Amino acid sequence: MNIKEELFAEHSKQQAVTVAKYACELKENMQQLIDCLLSPDTIIAQRAAWSIGWSVRIDRNSLLPFLPLLIPLMERKDVHDAIIRNIMLVLESIDIPEEYHGFVMNGCFNFIENPATPPAIKAYSMTTVYNLSRYYPEILQELKTIIENNWDNESPAFKSRGKKILKSMKRNQLKK
Repeated sequence: MNIKEELFAEHSKQQAVTVAKYACELKENMQQLIDCLLSPDTIIAQRAAWSIGWSVRIDRNSLLPFLPLLIPLMERKDVHDAIIRNIMLVLESIDIPEEYHGFVMNGCFNFIENPATPPAIKAYSMTTVYNLSRYYPEILQELKTIIENNWDNESPAFKSRGKKILKSMKRNQLKK
């Protein structure tokens, strides 16, 4: 399968999942999908991002070798929100290697605090920070403060995710 041709031929959930399944079969296939994600062709890049999001659902570890290419996309301003959204979906879904913790954490806090960040990116960022709190429990108070301080001005997606995280924080605190 030529992933670029498949992404260009059709834009549908079924096609995104088909491409993701194919990409998860072999590292070479995933490299082909990553190349499409990094393409200057915005249509191909956006469609590849959707398949990237499905890939992590199919095989959580399929994207680990490609994190050095994916993580820097978090701070790029010249890529479509769909790309960042799916990168954040990947990051909330995996165990991020320690070498990326600081960069990812800073990027996530920047997304959460920026009023212009799309709701889904904020939601995935909150979960990613919460997941990283297993290693850095001191960030929980900062996350809690940001959620509570921004509550009144945020989207339903932010509130839904924030409510779940705050509830989980409270539950975990009671266990101690």
